[in-house]
Amino acid sequence: MTDENRVTVQRRISAPADEIFAIVCDPNMHVEIDGSGMLQAAPDAKQLQQVGDSFEMDMDREPLGDFPMGKYKVLNTVTRIEHGKTLEWNIGGFGMDPFGHVYGYELTVIDDGETEVILYCDWSGIPEEMRTAVTWPVVPVHMLEKSLDNLDRIMSDAGK
Repeated sequence: MTDENRVTVQRRISAPADEIFAIVCDPNMHVEIDGSGMLQAAPDAKQLQQVGDSFEMDMDREPLGDFPMGKYKVLNTVTRIEHGKTLEWNIGGFGMDPFGHVYGYELTVIDDGETEVILYCDWSGIPEEMRTAVTWPVVPVHMLEKSLDNLDRIMSDAGK
């Protein structure tokens, strides 16, 4: 994997890693955290606990203003999880990601009250023939940065 196949942002957040991990493993919180404006709801979603757990998201591409796709549903499946440290999921079923990209959080404890949070989108699995149809990366840095801003706000509000 090279840097050209991955968009990564990081932020130090004043909250314990376990508390942050509980938030990012709740698909319903992804709607509030998301910096793209596309995520609308995660109906019937449960806390993510193991590889293979899946959650459906109601999406609306219109806020991005690029592809006139309108509203649709997408299945997300956990591909990697290490409690308190790592959560990664693909867009599609486990081992059958039709789009070839994954999102993930990596958490590193700084001390009891601070955590380094990395949020990334890795599209190294997208076949070359699909990359010609759309300019990759599809996830600009500012969307991921906004997501970490939102996560930081959520954690700050929880700590009050």
